[in-house]
Amino acid sequence: MHGAILVLSAAFLFALPISAQSPIDVEDLAHHPFETAFPSGGQLDLRIRSAEIHIVGSADNRLAVHVGGKRGSTSTDVKARFEQSGKHGELQISGGPSSELAITVEVPRESSLSIRINAGDVEVKGVRGDKDVELHAGDLRIDVGDPADYAHVEASVTTGAIEASPFGESHGGMFRSFEKSGRGKYKLVAHVGAGDLTLR
Repeated sequence: MHGAILVLSAAFLFALPISAQSPIDVEDLAHHPFETAFPSGGQLDLRIRSAEIHIVGSADNRLAVHVGGKRGSTSTDVKARFEQSGKHGELQISGGPSSELAITVEVPRESSLSIRINAGDVEVKGVRGDKDVELHAGDLRIDVGDPADYAHVEASVTTGAIEASPFGESHGGMFRSFEKSGRGKYKLVAHVGAGDLTLR
């Protein structure tokens, strides 16, 4: 009987969800790049201040952030806050100068992404997984990889143009959008308020 109780107790402990880790705060990203382990196949919510932004898939199971000036300048007050619970993580990047800032975020190649950015020149490449990207103003470019990987694609701009050659779509003007369905397993949703959206 005692052994059965021990087995049940161990099974209960293994069934518990992974507890949330303590938040990680970095105050000076320009001189203290942020890096932490993060599992492949996880969900990342990225909330990033306006800038030139590159979100890049990596072969490593890690999340890393590098900050620099577009013309060689750096700022000491760009901040990052990262919170993780199991395979879900939320990264917030804030602070810094009003312009001339470049931010690179490296994520595991197999990741699902939810990205929200106010303004900037934004690129997402080398990532396989669901993508939900919203940019209020600027140009957004997403490397989609194999278009057959997607079960659903939804793209829209309020004012600007959509170029999506992998899906055979090209639209310009106001309130432009398209939707596609396929046999893949990923979902892609991309919206730009004012600017151009390119799926390539």
